[in-house]
Amino acid sequence: MLGSKQTGIGGIDVPATAACMATLVFWSIGPICIKYLAGYVGPWSQNALRYSVACLFWLPFLLFIMRRGTFDSRTWRRAVLPSVANVVMQSLYAAAFYYIEPAFLTLLSNTSALWVAGFSVALFPQERPLARSPRFWGGLGLSLIGLFGVLYFREGFTAAGTRVGILLALLQAFMWGVYTISVKIGLRDIDSRSGFSVISLYTAGGLWLCAIVFGDPGRAVAIGPWPWAAVIFSGVTGIALAHVLYYAAIRRIGATIPMLLVLTQPFLVFSLSSVLFRERLNGSQLLSGVLLLAGSGLSILAQQHLKPRPDAAKTAEAALP
Repeated sequence: MLGSKQTGIGGIDVPATAACMATLVFWSIGPICIKYLAGYVGPWSQNALRYSVACLFWLPFLLFIMRRGTFDSRTWRRAVLPSVANVVMQSLYAAAFYYIEPAFLTLLSNTSALWVAGFSVALFPQERPLARSPRFWGGLGLSLIGLFGVLYFREGFTAAGTRVGILLALLQAFMWGVYTISVKIGLRDIDSRSGFSVISLYTAGGLWLCAIVFGDPGRAVAIGPWPWAAVIFSGVTGIALAHVLYYAAIRRIGATIPMLLVLTQPFLVFSLSSVLFRERLNGSQLLSGVLLLAGSGLSILAQQHLKPRPDAAKTAEAALP
């Protein structure tokens, strides 16, 4: 983990910046791998496989801190609700890739910022001044206009498969908000690495149960070396490493810069998807996407403007994956 001491060049925190950039790249490659794997296994199976890789990656750390006696035993109980929300969210997310393209899905997924903001205002007294912020409401309005445009200008919007994919993506964004808030409440004073280790363990178990009941995990045996490489690579980078690097950056420089940087993810995903899957977004959709993300960014800035920067632990909680 990166420490909290700020070291940099010319006022730039180099380790934190590197962590942010790595997170952005890893979270952009993840959707590409999920879409690629959709041609080989079902959503239930690939979910279980990818999260199992992340779980195994962090399992030695979990065993190590348990052996040292530094593990907070409350984590076992407090991680249950976030893990249930995460299982639902991950299931919806992976399933959506079987109906719509990665960049379009990623744009819709970013509406989770609206749910996180709404839940925060409703549940946390320290967030309620946002309800009186013109900047916050302006950002919310821009996001909603952008979302409407992304959907309205979508070619083939009326196709049954497209509608199913859109519904899954929007439900996933809602569940991301539920997951984020449940982590913020339940694991507010738990080390983020310990919390994520347990959540990944619980989530992997839940996803395997879903795969056995609803999927066909036996197909994974014969998917070949390249799909297996995608499972392992996306599990390690997009799940296990990206989340912890994101936490580390937040601990050093606060939440605003990392969160704003990650808002560029849909356009990096689009760059990759346009080459690999021939995905196309028309000009109106791209403009609407810019409005959606700009509105989310304005809401984030409004939150930082209205209150003092949270301490490292509280800031990391709010950004748990």
